[in-house]
Amino acid sequence: MAEDKNKAHEVAELSVEDKLRALYRLQKVNSEIDKIRTLRGELPLEVQDLEDEIAGLETRVDKLQEELKALDQAVSGKKNEIINAQALITKYEEQQKNVRNNREFDSLSKEIEYQKLEIELCEKRIREFQAEKQDKQQIIDESKKTLEERTNDLNEKKSELDEITTETQKEEDEMVSERQHIEEMIEERLLTAYKKIRKNARNGLAVVTVERDACGGCFNQIPPQRQLDIRSRKKIIVCEYCGRILVDEEILEK
Repeated sequence: MAEDKNKAHEVAELSVEDKLRALYRLQKVNSEIDKIRTLRGELPLEVQDLEDEIAGLETRVDKLQEELKALDQAVSGKKNEIINAQALITKYEEQQKNVRNNREFDSLSKEIEYQKLEIELCEKRIREFQAEKQDKQQIIDESKKTLEERTNDLNEKKSELDEITTETQKEEDEMVSERQHIEEMIEERLLTAYKKIRKNARNGLAVVTVERDACGGCFNQIPPQRQLDIRSRKKIIVCEYCGRILVDEEILEK
């Protein structure tokens, strides 16, 4: 608790010039971190997109394979129905040999005809199932081919990202640590304002220098008196056009 009070007191004791200097240092560190992350480009997003696509393809293939199993079972069921129907036909034909009248014969004939129709229907359904299986198998083959391609792409992207990350991670970690140290020097209200400006500003620039009599962010001209006020470092001044915090080019020179 006492340490927090001391830190808050130290922050409060900073002069406006020191606050401006800390803000500009923070901006430079954040810009360096941005450069490092820009170097990685869209690779993290590309890796995530590929991982999502691969997961989707794997789910699709698994579902289609389950559907193939169901179709195999359906085909097997229809084949069993055909066997049962053929057995009944054989049975009825044997019974016809021992009928006592035409009525019994005709009745058995109708049963035989019905079972033959059942066989035809089963055969038709089997053909439909086989055609459906063929279509699904084609989709599975195409999906597996795409899956293999996407997996290769993912491995390449991951390798590329790992290489870049390895090269830049140490530098980024150092920058992030420095950023945290600088942020601790800046009062919360001012830091919140800085972050809000940075979030809304192009290229993440919240603090810019006056260059050639113009704002380094939006390039609008800064009046001479305004420039004198900026160089005096007596108060925090923002650009009236873009809202960025303005500092003079020599702010970091002591």
